[in-house]
Amino acid sequence: MNFPENLKFTNDHEWLRNEGEEAFVGITDYAQSELGEIVFVDVATEGETIEKGGVFGTIEAVKTVSDLLMPVEGEVLEVNPALDANPELVNSDPYGKGWIIKIKPAGSGDDDLLDAAAYKAFIGK
Repeated sequence: MNFPENLKFTNDHEWLRNEGEEAFVGITDYAQSELGEIVFVDVATEGETIEKGGVFGTIEAVKTVSDLLMPVEGEVLEVNPALDANPELVNSDPYGKGWIIKIKPAGSGDDDLLDAAAYKAFIGK
């Protein structure tokens, strides 16, 4: 299982990668492995500002549907267009091509997010 050092993680199994004024958000390798085969990603909040912990979309696996929660407050700038035709990218490359949204964070509210070591301990790996 992969835990990139350049990411921040939530207790809800989302990750955040800051890149200047913008950030990318997705679900963790652990989360995708627990969900199983991803068949659909639904994000209808593009252009909206979502509060930290708010639902920005859903992710559907063969057996379940789960809410996607914002790791920090921010405006949803873009939804990964590749996921429309290939939602399984979340399974095969959760930290790369399987990112879910690009956001403009509303501040530096990532102080309480977990680093890789803390997330790894949180899930017991």
